[in-house]
Amino acid sequence: MRFWNGCAEVQTRGRGETVDMTGEVEAAIAAAGISEGQGTVFVPGSTAGITTIEYEPGVVRDLQEVLARLVPDDVPYHHDRAWGDGNGYAHVRAALIGPSLAFLVRSGRMVRGTWQQVVLCDFDNRPRSRRVEIQILGCDSPP
Repeated sequence: MRFWNGCAEVQTRGRGETVDMTGEVEAAIAAAGISEGQGTVFVPGSTAGITTIEYEPGVVRDLQEVLARLVPDDVPYHHDRAWGDGNGYAHVRAALIGPSLAFLVRSGRMVRGTWQQVVLCDFDNRPRSRRVEIQILGCDSPP
């Protein structure tokens, strides 16, 4: 059994920017030398999330627009009243998406659909430097 842990640094503009992380995850699997196993992608912080979508401009925009309708950025939030930072909506959007994603590794590759990519969604109201943690556990050949 092998264990691999690493991270990727991502600069974002915030405001719902969606970044394709699939290449970084696949590179981590290759670096780990794991053929069969499982992994996790995790973003620390409470104003960003990790999910899967088809990473193409239409779906990216659809996701951003749906979240803006569900959790608008121009209404009062208790968080904003308490802290005055204006990003209460970002915390709520991130909570809906969630901070992590689990995936399977088979034959040295992430198991995913043809049009399924791993994405980081940064909802904060300012540019950020995000650390995305990638952890993989498995073996270098089938058990």
